[in-house]
Amino acid sequence: MFDNLSEKLGGILDRLTRRGALSEQDVDEALREVRRALLEADVALDVSRAFIDQVKKRAVGVDVIKSVTPGQMVVKIVHDELIATLGSDAQPIDLNAAAPVPIMMVGLQGSGKTTTTAKIAKRLTERDNKKVLMASLDTRRPAAMEQLAVLGQQVNVPTLPIVEGQSPVQIANRAIQAARLGGYDVVLLDTAGRITLDEAMMSEAAEVKRAAGPHEILLVADSLTGQDAVNLARSFDERVGLTGIVLTRVDGDGRGGAALSMRAVTGKPIKLIGTGERMDALEDFDPSRIAGRILGMGDIVALVEKAATSIDREQAMRAAERMRKGQFDLSDLREQLAGMAKMGGMSGLMAMMPGVAKIKSQMAERNLDDGMLKRQMALIDSMTPGERKHPDILKASRKKRIAAGAGSKVEEVNKLLKMHRTMADMMKAMGGGKARGPMAGLARMMGMGGGMPSPEEMAKLAEKMPGGMPPGMPPTMPGGSGLPGLGKFPGLGGGGGKLPTPGGLPADFFKKK
Repeated sequence: MFDNLSEKLGGILDRLTRRGALSEQDVDEALREVRRALLEADVALDVSRAFIDQVKKRAVGVDVIKSVTPGQMVVKIVHDELIATLGSDAQPIDLNAAAPVPIMMVGLQGSGKTTTTAKIAKRLTERDNKKVLMASLDTRRPAAMEQLAVLGQQVNVPTLPIVEGQSPVQIANRAIQAARLGGYDVVLLDTAGRITLDEAMMSEAAEVKRAAGPHEILLVADSLTGQDAVNLARSFDERVGLTGIVLTRVDGDGRGGAALSMRAVTGKPIKLIGTGERMDALEDFDPSRIAGRILGMGDIVALVEKAATSIDREQAMRAAERMRKGQFDLSDLREQLAGMAKMGGMSGLMAMMPGVAKIKSQMAERNLDDGMLKRQMALIDSMTPGERKHPDILKASRKKRIAAGAGSKVEEVNKLLKMHRTMADMMKAMGGGKARGPMAGLARMMGMGGGMPSPEEMAKLAEKMPGGMPPGMPPTMPGGSGLPGLGKFPGLGGGGGKLPTPGGLPADFFKKK
C-alpha cells in the first residue's frame, strides 16, 4: 500500500543525502515535493500541511544546516515526524479488564469485519493463550452468522450457537452470559454493517454498546477507500465512541493516505492491520516500523515475528543439526523455500528488508517474484527421493525429465542445482569449523568453538540473549548470499542488488512454549 509513497519520498530524500551541504532553499524545495507526494497519496490536506510545517520548523534550524551530514539529519526528522503523525507508539488491544472482556467490532459491509473478528480470535488464542468466544450480532445479512461459525471452525475458536428470532441486543446479552458461565477470557461481538452509514446502524450499535458495555470498540475500515475511511472513523467515534481502528487490505494497491491521516484526524489509534486473506495475516500497527517501511528502511522486527509464527520449532532444530553436520540435500532446500512462502513469499519478505525498494524494478524484470519459489519447489517435487538426496547423479536425461515434469526448462534445473551447491558448500564450511565473519566470532565469544553451533548450544545462546538472536543464526537464509542461493540475483549484473539477510530466528524460538 505504501509503495508509491515510499518510492517518491525515497527519491526526494536521496537527492538531499547526496549533497554535502544544504541551504534553506534546498530544504524548502524538497519539502514542497514531499507535500505533493503526501497529497498524491491521499493524505488529508490538514495533515499534510501540519506535517510539512513541523518538519520545516526542525529542518531549517541551526542543527541541520551545521550538521556534518545535513541530508541524513533531514531524513531523520522526516522519519520522526512520520512516527508522530502515525501515532507515536504502538497500542495493542487492551485486555486489562475483568473477564470476560467484551470487544465490539463495528464497520461497513465489505470491509472485512467478520473475517477480521476471526483473525483477532485466532491471534488472542494462539499468541496470548486466551480463551475466546465469538458471537455474530448480524441478523440482517444472509448467512452472516453461518460465516462466522465456519471461520470459527477454521481457527478452532468456538462461536455462540445461533438462535433464530433474537435481536442483536439479546444475542449480545446471551454471549456475555455464556462467556461468564464458560470461563472465557474474551468475547468478540461482530455487529451488523450496512453498505453506507445510516441512522438505523448507528442506533443499533449504540444499543449493543449500552447492553454489553464493551471494553474495546474497534472500527474495521477498508484502507482502499482512502479518505472515506477517515470520515467513517470520525462518524462512528461521534456516535458510538471508538477505542481503536483495524485497517484491512493494507496489502492492496491503495495509496496509504488513510493510515497516515487516521490518527491525526480522529485521535484514535490504529491497533492492527490486515495484510492478506490468510487467517494469520494480521499485524500489530507499530508507527515506528511503518515509518521505516515508508522510508525504505525495512521492518526486520515484523520479519522475525513472522518467522516465529511460521517456522516449526522441531523441524527447525532438525534442519539446524543437519546443516551443522554439512548434510544439506534438495529436500532441505525445499523446506527452506516452503518456509519462505509461508512467511509471505518473496514480495512479503522483500517489503520488510532495508533498501529493497530501490531494486524492485530490477527484480520485476528478472521475474524474481512469488512464482519463482513455486517453480523451484515444483522442480524439486519432480525429482525422485534418490535424486533429491544425491543431486550429483542428475545428468542430461534426468534433467530433461525433471524439467518436463515441472513444466519448466533444463536451464531452470541447472540454476536450482547451482543454488543448492552454493548453499551446501556454505553449510559444510560452517559445520566443519571453517566459518568466517560474525557467525564464527559469535560462536567463539560464546565458547562454542569456530563452527556452527548445535541446536542445544543455540538454545543456551537464546536464553543468554533476551534482546534477540543475532542475524544469521541459524541460516534460514544464508548470510553470505542474501536470499537462498540467489546471491546478487542472476542477471542483475555486477553488484546489482545484493540484499541484506533478514536474520535468523527470534530469541525465544527454542524455548519451550
